[in-house]
Amino acid sequence: MLDYIRKLWKIEDLRKKILYTFGMLILFRLVGCIPAPGIDLDALRNQGATTLPLLDMMNMMTGGMMSQMTIMAMGISPYINASIIMQLLCIALPVLERMQQEEGGREKINRISRYLTVALAVIQAIGLSNGLGYAKDGIWNNILIGVSMAGGTALAMWIGERITEKGIGNGISLLIFVGIVSNLFNGIVSGFRTAGTVTAFLGAFAILALLVILTAIVTFIDLGERRIPLQIAKQVKGRRVYGGQNTHMTLKVIAVGVMPLIFAYSFLSFPGTIAQLADPTAPYGWFTQFCNTHLVNGAWVHLILSALLIFAFTFFYSSISFDAKKQAEQLQQQGATIPGQRGKNIAAYLQRTTNRLNLFAALFLAVLAAIPTLMLSGLNLQVPFAASSMLIAVSVSLETIRTIKGEMAIRGIESDKDNGFM
Repeated sequence: MLDYIRKLWKIEDLRKKILYTFGMLILFRLVGCIPAPGIDLDALRNQGATTLPLLDMMNMMTGGMMSQMTIMAMGISPYINASIIMQLLCIALPVLERMQQEEGGREKINRISRYLTVALAVIQAIGLSNGLGYAKDGIWNNILIGVSMAGGTALAMWIGERITEKGIGNGISLLIFVGIVSNLFNGIVSGFRTAGTVTAFLGAFAILALLVILTAIVTFIDLGERRIPLQIAKQVKGRRVYGGQNTHMTLKVIAVGVMPLIFAYSFLSFPGTIAQLADPTAPYGWFTQFCNTHLVNGAWVHLILSALLIFAFTFFYSSISFDAKKQAEQLQQQGATIPGQRGKNIAAYLQRTTNRLNLFAALFLAVLAAIPTLMLSGLNLQVPFAASSMLIAVSVSLETIRTIKGEMAIRGIESDKDNGFM
């Protein structure tokens, strides 16, 4: 592997891309240390980090910038929300669906997503800073907060696009990855620093071992795929014969990715967040007390509801991201058939296969999401990472490694199987 890295580093073009990527990621982290104007820093220090459940995911993705209320506090979250909204609207609205299929339509959708990202960032920044009590009084302070944090999100979006264009890997994914790794590293280091007894040290080591084991398991599952054999019929065009070969169609085991976890987590966190924001003078009201008791990590009600929501959102997101009927039509247009399946049976077969993969994916995601809860309730250990963060970190790492391997293959470097790289 070291020999492979040395060969990689000797290629000037690839070395520049890697250095450019690291430089932009460092810029992202440095800018994230600048406090947002209009924020009452004294109130922020006195109240400490926010405990709103809905903001835990945002704080995890930004590497703690949300809890510090910097200009990068919104991070890339508004862009993710805007992309999800546009993806759903393209399915619900025929106008956007037609635009997406037109030439240059994808660029138009991306442009609308960018505008929507800035609008969401302004609304979220002003709403959250005022709701948490961190904003200074006055309309101008609210404007400063909205403009500065929206500018930070726009800058993060620009950095991500520049990394994708001139660096290595997907820039937006790498920004999220950096935030997750930073938050995870701080959590583990803090656990060892605050451990004052032998039991606490053993607990910290147990969490570290759990992290290594989960990384291996998530990597193995994330690389899993279902290969469906295809037979392409021979087609004679002029004097040439095309097709007549056997290939396969690949379906990922966890094709839905991390979206079911994010949807389920946000859905369960929303009631508690609304209760704390809407009724701050009565923190022990019945609704707030119910949310704080049953809709938090470690509660069995939260565990059961999250598992059910993960199952529901897994099948829902799969239904809008994979159309078995359309896929079957594309295969027939290409002259490809699945052995033993003909006509309408191809769509039914693809749908059955997808449903089985979704069932396994939902079970795996539900178990993965339950591990922090089981560790907290069974061993009284606070795990400094969530299931979604593990899945995102592993997926982005594998995606980046595949990109580097592709760059090396283009330049004629030997296969990774020959040198032990991955």
